[in-house]
Amino acid sequence: MTVQSPVLGDHLHSHDEEHHHDFAGTTTLGFWIYLMSDCILFAALFAAFAVLRGATAGGPGAKDLFDLSYVAVETTFLLVSSFTYGMAMIAAEKQRRSTTLVWLGLTLLMGLGFMGMELHEFGELIEKGAGPDHSAFLSSFFTLVGTHGLHVTAGMIWMVTLIVHVLRGGLTEKNITRLTCLSLFWHFLDIVWIGVFTTVYLLGVA
Repeated sequence: MTVQSPVLGDHLHSHDEEHHHDFAGTTTLGFWIYLMSDCILFAALFAAFAVLRGATAGGPGAKDLFDLSYVAVETTFLLVSSFTYGMAMIAAEKQRRSTTLVWLGLTLLMGLGFMGMELHEFGELIEKGAGPDHSAFLSSFFTLVGTHGLHVTAGMIWMVTLIVHVLRGGLTEKNITRLTCLSLFWHFLDIVWIGVFTTVYLLGVA
């Protein structure tokens, strides 16, 4: 029978902890770098929209097309989803798997509601003849809002994947690190949308 010495056991435990901290630190740092690159992407899209917002080619502008009350409901979905994801992270840190999954499920529903409304808005605009090919203004609008929507869709796919991970493996340290990265991404999209809501809709309708 092999007996593991306390010193060796402590060494292995210390090595495992160091490995986890390396994984969490490296992953989080790498994800922050990715978010900074996404900031540059959205900054370019906001700049393009600011330049082209008046280029309607004689067609409809923001005041003619956007329903502020509709977009306000859409915005509420995303803001609430940010809150529910925050609650999911609190539950995850407390190792409450079922509660974490419930909050993640609610976040996913909020995201689906947001995307459903956005796609409906796009469909109505295209039916009115105000598609992205109609003017530079609409082209920049669809590009900016659509890029954000693609990010939200990617976030939801990522969320479903993590729900499966948590169901199968529980709230391991690696899964919590992954949830933390998605949390950064989701809250980042919330901040970007506030910029979209203000720049595109509020200022456009005012």
